[in-house]
Amino acid sequence: MAKKEPSLENKISTGSTAPLYMLVGDDDAEKLDLVNSFIKMIDEELHAFNIDRFSGSEVKVDQLIDAASMLPMMAPRRIVIVLHAEHLLVPKRDTKSSEKEQAKLEKFLLNPPEHATVIFVCSSLDARRRLVKLARKQATVIDCGSAGNTYDAESWLLRKAEKLNIKIEKTAVSSLVDRIGPEISKLRAGLERVALYVSEEAVITSNDVCQVIAITPQGREDFGIANAIKRHDSLDALRQLKLELDAGTMPVVLLGQIRFAVEAKLPANEIKRGVTAVLRTDLALKSSGGNPRVLLERLVVEICAQSKSRPGRGS
Repeated sequence: MAKKEPSLENKISTGSTAPLYMLVGDDDAEKLDLVNSFIKMIDEELHAFNIDRFSGSEVKVDQLIDAASMLPMMAPRRIVIVLHAEHLLVPKRDTKSSEKEQAKLEKFLLNPPEHATVIFVCSSLDARRRLVKLARKQATVIDCGSAGNTYDAESWLLRKAEKLNIKIEKTAVSSLVDRIGPEISKLRAGLERVALYVSEEAVITSNDVCQVIAITPQGREDFGIANAIKRHDSLDALRQLKLELDAGTMPVVLLGQIRFAVEAKLPANEIKRGVTAVLRTDLALKSSGGNPRVLLERLVVEICAQSKSRPGRGS
């Protein structure tokens, strides 16, 4: 079994961070939190000896190299922070002087000192520039704009809640991500709003989240149910169905989306059975033959299960 890569928190706590990091994205508050986390590697009384801060619009590459080359004093690593690093990586004008600076920076990126951790805090970057491509290749890139997937978003929320001493159930974390989507700034704001809603020291529940947080468009995917059915992913189809119902979408509209999925996204040999199941559910809805949510959930599970079980299909 492959060894799991240690988290950034573990690396910081053990003083074993990488030589280069790039903090990218639009969430400046998250970047600041991360920079402060790196700083905590160094005892406060030793900050003056082991931490350097520069602005990318003012620092020269030689200054950066000199700062990173100095050995740490009674600390695990030396920390060098470059704010607005986009100005260093992408100069405003291409001149002979800037070309020399870029050449020096390229050599530094290819061989940074092992005893230092250099953190480039960036705003928008031109990803086409050669030095930006090199920096992204050599550094550990941390996206401070949005989480890569649901798991990353939930993990971020749990870490943030712990830092803020907010007690929250795991089901409530999932509800927040479902309703808000993966954008970090909105997740932080949502967490803080729910924390203000509950009484002090209370544990946030999924019901609290539903009371406070409206479902945003980012929490739902266009034709999410249909796309999940195409993948035979009953769990995601049920999740998308729940989001749509909680947002107030009428069951008849969702039934139309499910029929679209059956007719447009499933193989021909599965369509007849799927349409039959849709018509049966349509009749039940019109004749009050059960709870609309339960009827739609059963339909989604049935269609996903039958498409999985058909012979001759790949996994």
